[in-house]
Amino acid sequence: MRAKQLFGITVLDKKVKTVGKVDDVDIDVESGKVTSLIISLQKGILSNDFVEVDFEAIETLGDYILLNTEIKEEAEEEVEEEAEEKAESVTIEVEDE
Repeated sequence: MRAKQLFGITVLDKKVKTVGKVDDVDIDVESGKVTSLIISLQKGILSNDFVEVDFEAIETLGDYILLNTEIKEEAEEEVEEEAEEKAESVTIEVEDE
């Protein structure tokens, strides 16, 4: 399957619930292999519009993509990572009064 054929495929989590569609892919430039999928989430699942899922999380690939994880778990981990990155980049200056 070519990477462009992944676009628009419906993604199901391990509970076989529709979570969204493939919107984009990340490709390792050196190997040329897809490393992760960017999934456009179905409205109402989470506040984020997109979530990135490692390619290893794919259980079955065909007319649908079945993940071996729950998308909520993946999204929560991603939100935590983003929060940690933001916290690391924030510096606080304290002024003496």
